[in-house]
Amino acid sequence: MPADDSTFEDLLFDVTAGVATITINRPERRNALRLAGITEMCEALERANLDDSVGVVVVTGAGETAFCAGGDLQQVPGPDGESTLELPPPELGLRWVSAFRNCTKPVIAKVRGYCIGMGNELNLLCDLTLAGESARFGQAGPRVGSVPVIGGTQLLPLVCGLKRAKEIMFLCRQYSGRDAVEMGLANVVVPDEDLDDEVKRWCDELLELSPQSLRIAKLSLSYAFDQAWPAVLHGMELSRWFLRQGDMVEGAAAFLEKRKPDFRPGLEART
Repeated sequence: MPADDSTFEDLLFDVTAGVATITINRPERRNALRLAGITEMCEALERANLDDSVGVVVVTGAGETAFCAGGDLQQVPGPDGESTLELPPPELGLRWVSAFRNCTKPVIAKVRGYCIGMGNELNLLCDLTLAGESARFGQAGPRVGSVPVIGGTQLLPLVCGLKRAKEIMFLCRQYSGRDAVEMGLANVVVPDEDLDDEVKRWCDELLELSPQSLRIAKLSLSYAFDQAWPAVLHGMELSRWFLRQGDMVEGAAAFLEKRKPDFRPGLEART
């Protein structure tokens, strides 16, 4: 029987044949995450982890255009200084990271379309990533005056190497699914129409394996990320500061107004 997802506003949650599927259900916002969705994702992961019938968790986005296009910038402070942003308490960010880290079942990201910014941080927190050819990966922090410090800055160097991580982080480029496989952001890329079947094959294969062995392997493989936990703590505290600063306000306003941000006023006049 499918699990009841009636308690969720931003997500769909289903458990069928040993697979728990968590779907970000905001296609009209390209599945951008707001605080309610982050909280619900924590609850869904914790529920799946405690359910003995669940052997694999799949995280995906509703619709065809985005896995998750990042954090919801509609909640960022406006240029008039009046904040409309619900600042995430440090405990929520840490709970989000911990929900993935402490889930004892393999977590698969099923990616179609945009996987950008906080969406790519979400991708990094998953154990495996299966992408469709429409997938586009990348970070957007400096483009909008933000920094991906809730897992991104800590995990990207472990996944891609330091030089590539700095390229992804600094330049805010977007990468295809094939690029993502090459640099370690994804395991495999297939045509979009084959992605559901590919995910099912991986889930079926994982469900045939020893849950205890998978749990121990995940625990041991997470050692390097565990060593970076102080950086996650620092990142959460720093985010409460920079989310209220001028660069974040200007970057978000420019994004919503579909214009180029002016992070360096007067620079053009000086040159």
